[in-house]
Amino acid sequence: MTPQLQQAIRLLQLSTMELSQEIQLALDSNPMLEAEDEFQNSDNELAEAESELDLSLTDGNDTVDEFAEATEAEVSEQFEEPLSESMPSDSTWDDIYPQSGTGTNADNDFDPSVNNSAAEGLLEHLEWQLNLTPLAASDRAIATMIIDSIDDNGMLTASIEEICTSLIDPTRESDEQPTLEDVETVLQKIQQFDPVGVGARDLRECLLLQLAQLDAQTPWLDEAKTLVSEHLDLLAQKDFATLVRQSRLSESELSQVVALIRTLQPRPGAAISESQSDFVIPDVVVRKHAGRWQTELNPATLPKIRINSVYAGWINKATQSSDREFMRNNLQEARWFIKSLQTRHDTLLRVASQIVEVQQDFFEDGPEAMKPLILADIAQQVDLHESTISRVTNRKYLVSPRGLFELKYFFSSHVGTQSGGEISSTAIRALIQKLTADENPRKPLSDNKIAALLKEQNINVARRTVAKYRESLSIPPSNERKQLV
Repeated sequence: MTPQLQQAIRLLQLSTMELSQEIQLALDSNPMLEAEDEFQNSDNELAEAESELDLSLTDGNDTVDEFAEATEAEVSEQFEEPLSESMPSDSTWDDIYPQSGTGTNADNDFDPSVNNSAAEGLLEHLEWQLNLTPLAASDRAIATMIIDSIDDNGMLTASIEEICTSLIDPTRESDEQPTLEDVETVLQKIQQFDPVGVGARDLRECLLLQLAQLDAQTPWLDEAKTLVSEHLDLLAQKDFATLVRQSRLSESELSQVVALIRTLQPRPGAAISESQSDFVIPDVVVRKHAGRWQTELNPATLPKIRINSVYAGWINKATQSSDREFMRNNLQEARWFIKSLQTRHDTLLRVASQIVEVQQDFFEDGPEAMKPLILADIAQQVDLHESTISRVTNRKYLVSPRGLFELKYFFSSHVGTQSGGEISSTAIRALIQKLTADENPRKPLSDNKIAALLKEQNINVARRTVAKYRESLSIPPSNERKQLV
């Protein structure tokens, strides 16, 4: 492959963010490239602005001179003022003549990126609360060890004995060594930190800590504590019949107790995550026009770069051959780069337009109307290789009234129907999701029942296939979906 073809293929598979970085790298390394948004004025507008500037300076010489004289006099007067005799001996220049608009502080004020703090994780959140808690030095060492033993879910991963053993210092007297009671006491204090339930050693303790923080007048609070402390295993298995018998609660009462327990957070640390949100800029926009769904490239993702005409015009004026060769090489690379960008956008638009054309029913009726589609189908229709289609659809996103989707979302295998037709696996997943959403929570649908219901809709799907699709949708099995109404 030629270097030009290699560059075009590499740009084709880049995401929007990566492409932006690649363009910036090209602008920084190639003087023949320039960003169009940095040069909005035409040559005539620039010349007009320069002439207006010359005219204003010519007409306003007196005003400029008066302002300069006044400024000079004001500065001289400030420097001639005697220094205060009460000034401390360790004063600095900034103490006497404060600097405004310069220096580190001023830079921070005007640079938004400087003051951006890193996202706070659970560890930092707990350490911040620890610093606000009055503790003896020995207890603070225990607290620090406990916090270091808490995972991202907020659970304590080390036992009290392990923490106590790790704190033993051979150089200290035995009566100064931490005891299990000391570690337990400090742990109870850590468990009062935010988020509620942090520092628990198991799920039972985590839920009980959260229940203890609720108002004493909360309905069914005592029953919830009993249920968690004595029947948590049955609750996890959703064995409601046994729970009704052992807790001596009616079914309606048990339902309210379970509803209260479901308001608790089994992973309290998950509420404080150090991961920041990832923003996706769609490459393609789909809108409905004249009864058809049409595709266009997102203008925000289209780079606005061009050849610098001034530098390009200097090639023939260069006096040294090495300079001319350098500028010619950069000009050629700039043209190849712009051509590769144009090829990337044209190919992306062709592929996206064909995908939208095939999946018109999806944009009208949703995932249940998704048609079977593979890479070879689009490759044949747009006269490109399958590998090219794969590169184009990888990490490229489409936005429509239906939502934001990766282009690969519209490709799926097919399943045969009883009438000899085909249906997309994505459509089957959507049907399974709809069936489970509308099911009776007291008697959730089994995989066999879902397969039977799909067969009634002329869709032949085996039970194991239903189970695979259900798991891909993160839908638990029927015994775990069972609920009390």
